[in-house]
Amino acid sequence: MRYSSLFSWATTLWFAVLSLMTVGCRSVVRVPETAQATTQPAAVFPDYRDVVIPPNIAPLNFQVNQPAEEIVVQVAGKRGTPLVAAAGEAGKLRFDSLEWRRLLNDHRGERLAVTVYTMNAGQWQRHPDWYWTVAQEPIDPYLTYRLIEPSYELYRQLGLYERNLTNFDEHPIYENNDEFEEENNHCVNCHTPQAYGTTGRMLFHVRSKHGGTMFIDGKNIRRMDMKCDSVLGGSVYPAWHPKQPWVVFSSNKTGQAFFLSGEQKLEVVDYDSDLLFYDVARNKLSNVCRTPGVMETFPAWAPDGSRLYYCAAPFPNFETMSDSARNGEDARQDAVLSAYKEVRYNVMSVPFDARTRTFGTPQVEIDCRAAGKSATLPRISPDGRYLLVTLADFGQFHIWHKSSDLWVKDLQTGVFAPLQAANSPEVDSYHTWSSNGRWIVFSSRRLDGSFTRPCIAYFDREGRAHKAFLLPQEDPEHNWLRMKSYNVPELAKKPVPVSADELRRVIYDDAAAGKAEYGK
Repeated sequence: MRYSSLFSWATTLWFAVLSLMTVGCRSVVRVPETAQATTQPAAVFPDYRDVVIPPNIAPLNFQVNQPAEEIVVQVAGKRGTPLVAAAGEAGKLRFDSLEWRRLLNDHRGERLAVTVYTMNAGQWQRHPDWYWTVAQEPIDPYLTYRLIEPSYELYRQLGLYERNLTNFDEHPIYENNDEFEEENNHCVNCHTPQAYGTTGRMLFHVRSKHGGTMFIDGKNIRRMDMKCDSVLGGSVYPAWHPKQPWVVFSSNKTGQAFFLSGEQKLEVVDYDSDLLFYDVARNKLSNVCRTPGVMETFPAWAPDGSRLYYCAAPFPNFETMSDSARNGEDARQDAVLSAYKEVRYNVMSVPFDARTRTFGTPQVEIDCRAAGKSATLPRISPDGRYLLVTLADFGQFHIWHKSSDLWVKDLQTGVFAPLQAANSPEVDSYHTWSSNGRWIVFSSRRLDGSFTRPCIAYFDREGRAHKAFLLPQEDPEHNWLRMKSYNVPELAKKPVPVSADELRRVIYDDAAAGKAEYGK
């Protein structure tokens, strides 16, 4: 017993010494004691200078892009131990996630000073500070998006993904075939959760082979054919009712044309579009409107479900067209493509009676055409006060329009203005609100004009958007090196409740697919 105790004591002592040796060998990063102040800002990527950040966001790792033998960064607030990190290969700063989380939690509602030190020829320089303001309000922890090659023509290596914004975890919701198999390859898009994922309901579309709309309700998955003779076509842009298992879709027939020269690469147009109402529980599909002379698209519900917002444009020269041209797909497509710069959409709204599931008389919410602009994707803030929309010079596929910017209308005061601090000279388009209304996430081409990447911006209680910043990545160069476009960013409070394998089984089971019925 004595020898056993002695052995146990010796073992414990050995592990204690080993632990101390390990700690002693660990490199300790220190702020330079002497550094010459310079007025030259450090060259950093991404541009995270002077932004408001969520208290639960993953570390804002960045890269210092200038010659330096050593680089040290300090992030410090009014209390606690500053966060200090040394740059690794290619000037990359990667912050310790635990220390980062502690620092942000300790400084909610306060500023953190970021100081960059660079050393050349044995001399340290201290660059001017910039600041991160830590908001009180968190961002919803999950962001879903589609990753696609920017031509939008190839289905291979395409998928829907879910990113945890509190760290760098990303996993596929559903991925297309790894290999190019034309027989089974298909597009997936328009992924939309209901009520920020809190109900367990979600949908997305599958195009081409095994096509249909995937409805997820907890662990229940259905693939539905949404086409019938009584509606214009298949379902496209969806909007879940905030409480009930109801969805309004646009039904779009689109044309696509590539440009041979100039900045614009392609144009996508509607040559026919309507709105559809679908009662998921009853499997009933009906028309909200069926107006050949007007194109309606991009539905969005008010937070209380009492009103539906959407975009609408008159079909060009509809009055002068013959009946055969009005009803002919080729003629309608040619008519829109020949006048594509003249097609402009207003923001509309229509009241909704939940008891009877009927819609009232439409009214103009924003007369964009009068201002020579065209609107897409109206989204109402969770408190019902602000209408966020994308404006461009024409058309409805603003992801390709360099003039595209985010605008907001205060529905109480009527003031309508661009989000100057969040917008960029490049395309800023598809946007979503956080569930608390304090954050917006949108797609932007601000880095290179070709790839869309998610940007995050704080939206304060006075209705002002602050400077936007790129989605944080574990490796800051990932924002450059990932040769994919991020499409349709959507925030959620809860993760998608089913796996990619479960979705795949339902998608490929053609015999089990259902079909929507027309009628109230």
